[in-house]
Amino acid sequence: MTTYLEENKQRFLDELLELLRIPSVSADSAFKGDVRRAAEFVRDKLTAAGLDKAALHETPGHPIVYAEKLVDPSRPTVLVYGHYDVQPADPYELWLSPPFEPTIRNERIYARGACDDKGQFYMHVKALESMLATDGLPCNVKVMIEGEEEVGSDHLGTFVAEHREMLSADVILISDTSIISNETPSLETGLRGLSYVEVEVTGPNRDLHSGVYGGGVANPINVLAGMIASLHDADGRITIPGFYDDVADLSDAERAELAKAPFVLDDYKQDLGIADVMGEKGYSTNERTSIRPTLDVNGIWGGYTGEGAKTVLPSKASAKISMRLVPNQTPDVITKLFTKHFESIAPAGVTVTVKPHHGGLPYVTPVDSVEFAAASKAFEDAWGKKPIPTRGGGSIPIVALFEQELGVKSILMGFGLDSDALHSPNESYGLFNFYKGIETIPYFYKNYAALKK
Repeated sequence: MTTYLEENKQRFLDELLELLRIPSVSADSAFKGDVRRAAEFVRDKLTAAGLDKAALHETPGHPIVYAEKLVDPSRPTVLVYGHYDVQPADPYELWLSPPFEPTIRNERIYARGACDDKGQFYMHVKALESMLATDGLPCNVKVMIEGEEEVGSDHLGTFVAEHREMLSADVILISDTSIISNETPSLETGLRGLSYVEVEVTGPNRDLHSGVYGGGVANPINVLAGMIASLHDADGRITIPGFYDDVADLSDAERAELAKAPFVLDDYKQDLGIADVMGEKGYSTNERTSIRPTLDVNGIWGGYTGEGAKTVLPSKASAKISMRLVPNQTPDVITKLFTKHFESIAPAGVTVTVKPHHGGLPYVTPVDSVEFAAASKAFEDAWGKKPIPTRGGGSIPIVALFEQELGVKSILMGFGLDSDALHSPNESYGLFNFYKGIETIPYFYKNYAALKK
């Protein structure tokens, strides 16, 4: 199998670059045709890899790609999940090379979706091709690649519920997370959930002259800024009443285990170009970004932002806010708590609306399962060292739904790096990581088939 990879490395890379050229931005209707084109590309490559029944399954949104290879009903079944849609590439001017013209610099692929998630799910397509070409597929496999992950997977839940039998499996395998470093592999044992809202503060019925009305009428931007600032106290804790009521605190032993992950604060600050870190008092940086809930403003706008000056007091101001959730918190409860609190702190001179967007439940996978053991051994086989268990700070909302609808656990077998600039300009994915993933994934199937016996 390693020989097959070596013989086909350039072709595998060329195919990924072709996929990365398709601007499959699910959030923007202007790219609807491109999103579909990406789905068709994935379907065709799954067929070429040797899988059966590769097809597009229509939804009210973007299509879901499904394929399978059932080699023996007595063997375990692995369901591979990924997504072919990508985040918007804005702001384009901050990219060193065009986001949909993949460029290789310093052994890294620079393009939107290079790591999240095209480069990562495509490793599975090529790993399956490698196994099938060398008669080395020891498990049944099903592949489901969706096109709406970056906008909340609105239609995937319905699809899964309606196709339980087709999607039935013993484990779900996902590569949409990261490792500590190329020298220190790791396996994520949990993900944070998400509540995402948009808020709007409205003051006067029109934009006003700031000289004539300034100081006498509430300025929605000033008000919104103050309201947002009040959502954290001096210790970095979120001030929404009831926000922490359901938070599952880790034991000292669990925190000690997570602390084994290598972390150099000075390197972290240097990489980000910051003078210092900040966050909730009493927790390390790694803990703040993985096992603690957060509230962050993702975008804020209002008034005049064009060139030059315009002395305007705006009628409206808006912001997008995301809250990352930890085990036992639920997006519905947190969204209601946020809405109630945000409306309550608005001064009389403005009105406030809160529009929920999407959310997802947090997730924890057991580390004492056959599935986790198979994944851990796969990294050990490929890297020569055991991976360190970690908790991820991001969210994959569909993971909790998989367990709810299909009754199976997910293994988060990611190969990206935190420095890959996901969702940011100049997103990248290392050639080492792409090829190492293709090398490692077959070990999971081999180990899983052996351990399930």
